[in-house]
Amino acid sequence: MKYDYVVVGAGIAGITFAENIASRLNKKVLIIEKRNHIGGNCYDEYNENGILIHKYGPHIFHTNNKNVWDYLSRFTEWNIYYHKVLGSIDGKFVPIPFNLNTLHELLPESLANRLENQLIQEFGYGCKIPILKLKQSSDKDLKFLADFIYEKVFLNYTTKQWGMKPEELDPEVTGRVPVYISRDNRYFQDKYQGLPKYGYTKMFEKMLNYKNIHIMLNTDYKEIINKIEYDRLLYTGPIDYFFDYKYGKLPYRSLDFKFETYQLEQYQPVGTVNYPNDYDFTRITEYKHMTSQKHEFTTIVKEYPKDYKLDDDIPYYPIPQKENMEIYNKYKNEVEEQKNVIFIGRLAEYRYYNMDAVVEKVLSFF
Repeated sequence: MKYDYVVVGAGIAGITFAENIASRLNKKVLIIEKRNHIGGNCYDEYNENGILIHKYGPHIFHTNNKNVWDYLSRFTEWNIYYHKVLGSIDGKFVPIPFNLNTLHELLPESLANRLENQLIQEFGYGCKIPILKLKQSSDKDLKFLADFIYEKVFLNYTTKQWGMKPEELDPEVTGRVPVYISRDNRYFQDKYQGLPKYGYTKMFEKMLNYKNIHIMLNTDYKEIINKIEYDRLLYTGPIDYFFDYKYGKLPYRSLDFKFETYQLEQYQPVGTVNYPNDYDFTRITEYKHMTSQKHEFTTIVKEYPKDYKLDDDIPYYPIPQKENMEIYNKYKNEVEEQKNVIFIGRLAEYRYYNMDAVVEKVLSFF
């Protein structure tokens, strides 16, 4: 059979692209996916105890883009959920990102009051300040606070997560979890937040429910692409793999997940607890907080960051360092010569995307 489009990868980018081709253009689409399921890293499933889990770590959808929210709402109802994260610091569970409530929980009241006033005076209430910017403050008290937050919250967590110190990373990375001059304990402040009511996988299945969308799982596209007739290719996989690693492999950070199930109503007070300074894992997530599932058991997952080395490792996080971007740019130059290939997504563009940004990019393409 001849296809109008072949989509490589059944993650959120590939699925959104395929849905728009089918619904807007009424064209034939073949999706080729290497894994045994759709959904990419957003894939969720019920485990042996009947708990809905995210197989590849927690995914909370959040966006300020009404068009993106309305688009996905065509395929799912939402479980409205405001994600809250606590950090285990000095024997206490305190709000993360570090905010004014965290300040008062960790420092003596008189000092906390003085620092709060200085933060508001210097930056304004409601501002988000990257930790490395705060560390540049010339004010003695604010410099003390910056060093305190850096040591307690950022340094060891970043070292575990990335295998390097915050200063060695692109500022975009450390800026993702800023110091928040507010008493808002939500991890995200976006206008729309939640999870698909019946899970991401069910939402994706509805998005792909067209007679002119065909799906091949457990298939490496390179094994069959020369046997398929098609007009255009959408590629969402690793860009270095597309070009057979001709300029070398791009580095990523990967993760190991350890799932544990307990006969408990609740394991921890919020969805995620970070452990910046203790243990080898970075955080523990409990899914029932996010899904609102009622069940006598609960499942948690511990995340252990690691280098992306083995064939069965999953490339989760592109590492935005100068030398890596130089390699990527060589591949990007090759992209310009691919007349009938579209490269979209985290792996194809070697950059970290939130889910909503991926959907927004695909919708804007159309």
